[in-house]
Amino acid sequence: MTDKDGLNPIARPSQSRPLLGMTVLVVEDSRYACDAMRLLCLRSGARIRRADCLQSARRHLAVYRPTVVIIDLGLPDGSGAELIADLAAAAPRVSVILGTSGDRFAEDVALAAGADDFLPKPVESLAIFQNTILAQLPEERRPKGMRLVCDDVIRPDPLAYRDDMAHAADVLGDETDDHLLGYVTHFLRGVAHSAGDHVLEQAAQRLATAHAQGRPVQPDVARLAGLVQDRLAERVAI
Repeated sequence: MTDKDGLNPIARPSQSRPLLGMTVLVVEDSRYACDAMRLLCLRSGARIRRADCLQSARRHLAVYRPTVVIIDLGLPDGSGAELIADLAAAAPRVSVILGTSGDRFAEDVALAAGADDFLPKPVESLAIFQNTILAQLPEERRPKGMRLVCDDVIRPDPLAYRDDMAHAADVLGDETDDHLLGYVTHFLRGVAHSAGDHVLEQAAQRLATAHAQGRPVQPDVARLAGLVQDRLAERVAI
């Protein structure tokens, strides 16, 4: 199936809803980041589907072919670059493949894997979101005529951030092996960066540095877990 299945056949992109009639698959484990994507798609006229890991994304893509796939580079079961490379080599090819991450060097990784472009987190600008996608589409799939660019800033639901904290608390509460520790550190650093939670982002970065250098990580894990619990108890607002 393609993204057009089940849609009104007369739906066409318009100046106010330039992605009308399209489906965006967001491969993203953060509910906060995904809520931002949901709002961006809603304002743009696109339908959104979500996969929270590589396995879920592959199940979806075995049945549907969306217009756009936006893939986070850090996922719980592997690197999003793997999926980007597979989609870039597939035939027929998804129209638009975008990587996304809050890491400084992730753009080079995504483009090297075959992504058409990259969306740095936080993805808040409606204009940047729409223009990045439209630039990769053929002329006939873009809205006709002049388009008034709306540069509204999207603000995700703070409750989605709390959901991310609950997920992180579950992982930190387990006996974390190296893989889980690396994953939850990357996850919290990215989510905190997107939400502007600088205290949590710095604590996650300190843990990542200690882990990379082979130093004892227990104090940093304990501090990070405490900060997560503070946010779950709503003692910290974002």
